[in-house]
Parts: sequence; C-alpha cells; structure tokens
Amino acid sequence: MSRSYTLGDFDFDLPPELIAQHPAAERSGSRLLDGTTEPPADRIFRDLPGLLRAGDLLVFNDTRVIKARLLGAKASGGSVEALVERVLPGHEVLMHLRASKSPKAGGRVRFVSGDGASHFDAEVLGRAGPEDSLFHLRFPSEPFALLERHGHVPLPPYITHADSAEDERRYQTVFAARPGAAAAPTAALHFDEALLAALDARGVKRAAVTLHVGAGTFQPVRTDNLAEHRMHSEWFDVPQATVDAIAATKAAGGRVVSVGTTTLRALESAAASGTLEAGSRDTSIFITPGFRFHVVDVLVTNFHLPKSTLLMLVSALAGHARVMALYRHAIDHRYRFFSYGDAMLLERHDNEEFR
Repeated sequence: MSRSYTLGDFDFDLPPELIAQHPAAERSGSRLLDGTTEPPADRIFRDLPGLLRAGDLLVFNDTRVIKARLLGAKASGGSVEALVERVLPGHEVLMHLRASKSPKAGGRVRFVSGDGASHFDAEVLGRAGPEDSLFHLRFPSEPFALLERHGHVPLPPYITHADSAEDERRYQTVFAARPGAAAAPTAALHFDEALLAALDARGVKRAAVTLHVGAGTFQPVRTDNLAEHRMHSEWFDVPQATVDAIAATKAAGGRVVSVGTTTLRALESAAASGTLEAGSRDTSIFITPGFRFHVVDVLVTNFHLPKSTLLMLVSALAGHARVMALYRHAIDHRYRFFSYGDAMLLERHDNEEFR
C-alpha cells in the first residue's frame, strides 16, 4: 500500500539566488540533470538526443503565451492590474483583477498600452469561476489583437524585472502555435531549431497537444491534507493524429516522452478512462503519488516551487524519494530554478519501492 503524503513532504529550502531571473544565453545551453541514471548525471540540454532512442515520441505543448497582463484604471480613477486567464467567444474574457475596490457589473475599466499611446475600454459583466475568483469582461473587439497591442508578457511572480523585448522572445517556445496561455510551458523553452533537427536525425518522432496554461499553475497548496486542495481548471486538446502517433509508438516498443508537466496533464487527462481519447475539454486533474499513469513514460521538466502541485506531479511519476534527492543534488550543484531555469529528465517508476 502506498504511503500517504502531506504538504510538508514537498517542501525544500531554496536559496533565492538560484531562482533564474533571465534565460540562459542559448535555449539549448541550459543545464540538464539526467535523473534516469544512478548516480544522476550533470549534462547540457543539447545532450538530450543522446539520452533518447530512435522510435521514442516527444510530445510538446504547442500553446502560445499571450500578452495577458494588463494595466489600467476604473472609471473612478482607481488603478487596476489584470491577468487574462481565458479568452471566450463574443470578445469576452475571464481574468484575475486587482484593484483597491473591485469593479461592479456594468462598470468599465480602461486598459492602457505600455507606452501610454493607446487604450481601450472593457465592460465588466460580473464575477465568474470557482468561488467567483475571476472577473468576466467584454472587450470592444478581438481580444487577442487588443492584448498584443496593449498587454505585457505575463512573467511569473518570482521574476522581479518588468517584461522586456527579451521576454517577448524567450518566454515563448519556438513552435508556439495556438494562442491562449497565461504562462509558458517552460520545459519546452529549452528547444531550438538545431536541437529539433538533431532529434529528427536521431529518429525521435514528434507530436503535439495544446493546453492553455493558466495563472493557477503558480497557485500554492494551502492545506496540509492534499485531498482538500482544489485544482485550477485549464483547457486542453489532444488531436487524433497524436493519439495515433502514441499508439504506434507504444506498439513498436518506443517511449512517450512528455515535454513538460502541461503536456503530461493533457495526455493523462485524455486517458482518464484508461484509454487515450482524442478531443478537447477542461481538466482539473491533480496528480499526486499513487496516481496510475496510462500514457507518459519519460518526462522533461524544469524545477518547480516548494509545496507546489507540479512537484507533487513529478514525484508521482518518478518517486517521491528519488525526486527530492534530485532536488537536493540540483541545489548543491547550483542549478537554476523555475521558468527560466534548468531542466531535468525523469523516467516513470511504477514499483512500490519508488513511492
């Protein structure tokens, strides 16, 4: 029987200077902690092709980060800061909104571009989401275009500098295709065109899913009993072509390599019935040790926050003791943490001894 875990089991002390504030000079020049060997090996991310096999299938999240952060003011003059969580039909959006006093339905908020040269007014329709934690607004025209013109790159809360041209380029994957994310699928930030070509030459195949990462990915767990934590909801899509590619890979003895926890969440959500099914919907899957994986064999992932749901997810895949030991190694060897940080490679362990 698997042991039970509490929040404290996923805590660790991280020196603040290890929180990466800027990306590595080259995407594939980040460090890669190879956790598939014993002892673990310190590598460079561009070594990844040599760690995979011909016939393996890399699955990426092709979501595109939008300029989801907006600054502005209410009609009364009070300042507001907003983060668009989801774009809806009819020019409507759901967003997190901070203001000294929450705007009411029927009110208007003016959002201003970073250079102050332009603005647009949005109508407040009311509250929405779990426990009315989000605001429902209607924009005057197509939201993605308005965000591109007036918004800011939604850098995570632990990155302390204002967004810049570097962030516009680097807080985005080279294969980003479908706009809608309020945070980047960060494990995929390490891939560049040269690395993708090397993977192709190795005989590693590629497929894609889409999961629009929400700001809830940074939401801390506040209850010691993990079963009481309520996960945020995110929209995902798994194409039939990806389902077919995974089936062919498994049949041929290849491994499914998930690039990032967001890809893993999409794949395992789509396989919740025990069989991987194509389609799109919302997921609030919460993966903790003891979870039964149906799809993913190997995971490429960055280093995650203490007490986070993502640290619980990687512990479910590779084993809690193993993952916590790898984190201690990463800290001792001065790896860079979080979104702009380094990465690790993990294999799935289903044996009880790894739980």
